[in-house]
Amino acid sequence: MLALASAALLILTFPRFHIVWFAPVALAPLLIAMARETRPRRRFLLGWASGVVYWFGVCYWIQFVLSFHGGVGDALGWALFLLLCVVKALHMGAFGLLAGILMRRWWAVPAVAALWVAVEVTHGPLGFAWLALGNAGIDIGIPLRLAPFTGVYGLSFVFVMLSTALALAALGRPRRELLWLVVLPLLILLPAMPARQPGRDTALLTQPNISETEDWTEQSVDRMQREQVALTLRGALAGTESQPSIVVWPEVPAPLYYFEDPRFRSYVDNLARAIHAYLLIGIVAHSPDGAPLNSAVLVSPLGMPVSRYDKVNLVPFGEFVPWPLGFAARKISTETGDFAAGKRVVASPVGDHKIGAFICYESVFPNFVRKFAAGGAEVLFNISNDGWFGKSAARQQHLEIVRMRAAENRRWILRSTNDGITATIDSAGRLRGTLPLYVEATSYSGFTYISERTVYTRFGDWFAVLCATMVVMALVADLVA
Repeated sequence: MLALASAALLILTFPRFHIVWFAPVALAPLLIAMARETRPRRRFLLGWASGVVYWFGVCYWIQFVLSFHGGVGDALGWALFLLLCVVKALHMGAFGLLAGILMRRWWAVPAVAALWVAVEVTHGPLGFAWLALGNAGIDIGIPLRLAPFTGVYGLSFVFVMLSTALALAALGRPRRELLWLVVLPLLILLPAMPARQPGRDTALLTQPNISETEDWTEQSVDRMQREQVALTLRGALAGTESQPSIVVWPEVPAPLYYFEDPRFRSYVDNLARAIHAYLLIGIVAHSPDGAPLNSAVLVSPLGMPVSRYDKVNLVPFGEFVPWPLGFAARKISTETGDFAAGKRVVASPVGDHKIGAFICYESVFPNFVRKFAAGGAEVLFNISNDGWFGKSAARQQHLEIVRMRAAENRRWILRSTNDGITATIDSAGRLRGTLPLYVEATSYSGFTYISERTVYTRFGDWFAVLCATMVVMALVADLVA
């Protein structure tokens, strides 16, 4: 029951419930159970059970994606989703197994927090990452000051420190074991996040609301492309504000081939010349061997391509089908064959500045997104199609993740999506405006180019590496004690 209580508290922490003040206490019940349980196998199973329930409750929307868009039907969709939960819960099982060892020692508070971070950072390399615990702190001012130094993992560390201390207090452990918490008030000495200020430049974000289920024909594709152009012209030329210097089209569930389709390329190039602005658009490109690429192309005001970024981190089932499950599911994308992964991060020149654009799910990789800023990008763009999520909390979850990337790198992030949530995020991770869901619309968005690099931008996941080192040292100390 304690293990399941932690799973429930974690679920309630994030959207759709979004009770963020559960974040500092959510793991306490599980840690009490781990401290009481002496059998390693049982600790692992309790942690694993908590993880299964957690992933099921937070990422319930994956079942819809697989069954509806993946075309596998409800029964197989549930089966595949439960398989994902079972596999991802192994991380929590490993945490429970080792946390039980560390909870016995006077150094439990920092050691368990370091263990959580060391486990949390493995989700990305091991197949699927989503909400790190620290994301719950995007609106909690003092802990958020850690983000530009440690990334999201510093906030996770603080929350788990508090959960561990609460568990130790409930277990009646000596008060001196809680003295580690005296460092937390020192967070107020860190620099505050940037003050709220208007942006000094202007962009236009488009939200075309293209159907996710359209069976595309040559005529419907041409109509869709012309509607995109018309939407952009109305937004760029009818506003009373300063003309946008850059216009952003999102990733869309439609075939847009800038390099292979002369008619579409003509539409885009002429549009850029007409509004005299850079155009950043989501397209499908192809590798030299013909494999499709999920890409973003930047077109200059002169109607010439400036650069192309090819998505590096692909989505399982969305852009490729994992090898063991090829018999059971098709990709969500209608493109023939699995997408190929891009090879490099691109910081694209825009006049005297540089920009970076990451695509959809890539937002969940903090160490990856920060490479755009490290490479010189002074503002970041996230083009996405969150329509695959249906009317679920995944949209709000994804937005929370993107906001943390802004806070880590002290960069404005302008987010253009197919049908929501299109948003402007400032360099402190604050929402500065959103468009309504499920409507065709455009939004003028202020932003500011920022060249300074944060500690996290420069050095990446140094804090996670430090935490992993601390865990190894703590476990070795336990063995020799």
